[in-house]
Amino acid sequence: MDLRIELPVALLLLLPLFMYFGWTYWRERQRLKKSHMVVLVMRMVAVGCLVFALAGPYLLLPIKEEQIVYLVDRSASMNGTEDEMAQFIQESLQAKKEQQLAGIYSFSSTLQTEAILSNTLKEVPKLTEIKATDQTNIEQALQLTSGIVDPKKATRFVLLTDGNETKGDALEFATKFKGSNISVDVVPFSQPVVNDVSLKSFVSPQVAYVGEQQQLVTEIQATAAGQGELLLYENDELIHREAVELAEGSNVFTYKHAATSEGLVKYEAVVQVGQDAIFENNKLTSVTMVESEPHLLIVNGYDTASPIAAALGSQSISHDVIAASSLPNELSSYLQYNAIIFDNVPGHLVGEAKMNVIEQAVKNFGVGFTMVGGENSFGLGGYFKTPIEALLPVEMEIKGKEQLPSLGLVIVLDRSGSMSGAKLELAKEAAARSVEMLRDEDTLGFIAFDDRPWEIIETKPLSSKEEAVDTILSVTPGGGTEIYTSLGKAYENLADLKLQRKHIILLTDGQSPAGNYEDLIADGKDKGITLSTVAIGQDADANLLEALSEMGSGRFYDVVDEQTIPSILSRETAMISRTYIEDNPFYPAIYQAAGWNSLFANGVPQMNAYIGTTAKQGATVIAESEKEDPVLAQWQYGLGKTFAFTSDSTGKWTGDWARWQDWGTFWQTLISQMLPSYNDVAYDVRLDAEGSFMITDPTNEAAFLDIVAVNEAGEELATQLETISASQVRATVQTEPGLIFFRIADEEQAIYQAGLSVPYSAEYELRPINESLVEELAKQTGGAVLKEPEDAFRDFTQKGADRQNITTWLMLAGMLLFFMDITIRRFGWSFLTKPKHKEPLAEQQPVQAEDTNVAQLLKGMKKRS
Repeated sequence: MDLRIELPVALLLLLPLFMYFGWTYWRERQRLKKSHMVVLVMRMVAVGCLVFALAGPYLLLPIKEEQIVYLVDRSASMNGTEDEMAQFIQESLQAKKEQQLAGIYSFSSTLQTEAILSNTLKEVPKLTEIKATDQTNIEQALQLTSGIVDPKKATRFVLLTDGNETKGDALEFATKFKGSNISVDVVPFSQPVVNDVSLKSFVSPQVAYVGEQQQLVTEIQATAAGQGELLLYENDELIHREAVELAEGSNVFTYKHAATSEGLVKYEAVVQVGQDAIFENNKLTSVTMVESEPHLLIVNGYDTASPIAAALGSQSISHDVIAASSLPNELSSYLQYNAIIFDNVPGHLVGEAKMNVIEQAVKNFGVGFTMVGGENSFGLGGYFKTPIEALLPVEMEIKGKEQLPSLGLVIVLDRSGSMSGAKLELAKEAAARSVEMLRDEDTLGFIAFDDRPWEIIETKPLSSKEEAVDTILSVTPGGGTEIYTSLGKAYENLADLKLQRKHIILLTDGQSPAGNYEDLIADGKDKGITLSTVAIGQDADANLLEALSEMGSGRFYDVVDEQTIPSILSRETAMISRTYIEDNPFYPAIYQAAGWNSLFANGVPQMNAYIGTTAKQGATVIAESEKEDPVLAQWQYGLGKTFAFTSDSTGKWTGDWARWQDWGTFWQTLISQMLPSYNDVAYDVRLDAEGSFMITDPTNEAAFLDIVAVNEAGEELATQLETISASQVRATVQTEPGLIFFRIADEEQAIYQAGLSVPYSAEYELRPINESLVEELAKQTGGAVLKEPEDAFRDFTQKGADRQNITTWLMLAGMLLFFMDITIRRFGWSFLTKPKHKEPLAEQQPVQAEDTNVAQLLKGMKKRS
């Protein structure tokens, strides 16, 4: 047991107090009786207790139990060492004493439990699989385990690692262990020495021009001499393949290449060898901004040549024409272009993943976008509530719903076990989106089937969209697949309803026993019921489903990409629930708009048809139909300018517009309006040693920049900005290795694009043990660098203790002594002893006085009477 004091300086108060008591005693010493001395001493002790309480005294009661916690580094740099580390722990456990508790935890970027802290651990369990091994975070491991252990007990962390941390700062956190019961022992381990070839760096120019010779410089690190192959790619196309001789150490190769692509161009280097220890360090990417004339991407939805490309002519803006099926997935592929046109492109051929990437290109990088009408565009194309609808100046909903035909829709959805996961979730989301397109007076039914039909929503007028959506989204996967009975139930529910349009949508990913589909569908057609089918995945009976849609006068969709399911149901609902196509010839009304007025100075040609949409609030309508529907509208979406042209490009709908002498000028004007305004200021964007991005503004206005970071999948990344100086901003971005794109905009919304490569984690580099961290961590915490396993359970120099505060007891003692002091001064010392005999009643002076007073009062009253 040990007595400690938190504020020893408080004890200085005893000096003036006891000096006062000493002076009092010296002054009154001749008159002090024995009882007075007892009171004086009692008072001194009481004051001493209270002052001592102010000093914060406490007792340390020893705790015999001790804690030993193993922290096993399971990051990628420790591959191949698990058996060796487990053997070390097993041997050290043989030296564990009875009062010692032991536990095992493994870590990389996160911490996980292998064996909880207990005194019964005898054997090392089989280490569980750890998923994220691309980082080593020793600081987090120490922080989390220090919260698990009992801080009162003597604790020793035994850290098995190579000391090569890639995240956090273990030494900085270890300063918190100073003065605590925790020490850190380190057992250094390293990856076995093997042959490995890695890309140390890959550099391309930040800025180049079309046709300019660029130097692509690759540095390859090899642990031993050998042969390999170096491959270089430009925007995922192979541009160079070379057999290389590798010497031990660093090898530098330079390749000269004239850029053929434009915009932000991605270059990639890959090295291949026969024997390689780590594959993750064999690839690096780099990005170059290739400046050139504007470049346009036309996505053509027709089987014939692009009508827009033909209208532009050969001397127009540089452009590429592709089909919807060829649309890329990566953001870098879209940033090569300054503007994109969707010409009669159905949404289900695009998919929402690609739509999200395009939306990011428009919103954050200023890429212009136009959607052109046609039978597969806008609402008819299935774009309701998609990222593409979000960026357009029009909504897919149309005015005048009261004029639309009455509708009955039944969705028959496969909920079998094979649909579980993303397929079922996307199908439910698609069904919910279809519900939102219906009117309140429309009829809806929803049947989910496995080995039998489940009528989730009874076929009746839609009373509450919100309730219907919640019900659909709550469906869970079930058992087998039985289509015929479920389809028959849908036909039965619609058969007798008096509606103008009745439609069934069937979605399934499986096959079903045969049934008499011909009679079922033929009978349904007689009652005005149509059927469309959706085959999800390769296991679906596509032949049967296509035949059913043909018999049911509907459409068949063969889905490979699950992301397209929402667009398909949206398109189906639009086609049977809306009269989207307005096909009465008219002359559009043209409104005042910059850049357009001179084009229509000699009059406006007649137009045959367009797709009905509704202009969004804030959009600018340039051309409008007689029904006040937008024919040409524009607005600003983020940094991008977007347009909606609701007629087509072929002349079928545009009529005289396609024969108009200024037809080509019309498209050139629209494209020029779409093009972004780029900033000529060359901002410098670099990745620093700490993993942050340093952005330098030569105009010294860094604090006013709007900076957004986006990855290849088009996902906007969480970015924390810190202004370092007038010319520099530090951007800390949560990202994975790979390409990252920066959009930098000034106060005038002028855009600058930059792309950088985030290299693979340092975990995938072959590095020796970090001796300095190992030794400093052990020294700083009072631990040791262990050589022998049994040393993990050596005696602790600092024992655990339970702190017992005695301040309250001292205060109670002081208060009790003060109470006794007051009692003795009030009642005298005799109060503490028993009296020897009773006093005579006659000697009680207060009573005599009272009697005399009463007698005198009576005598005075007699005289007055």
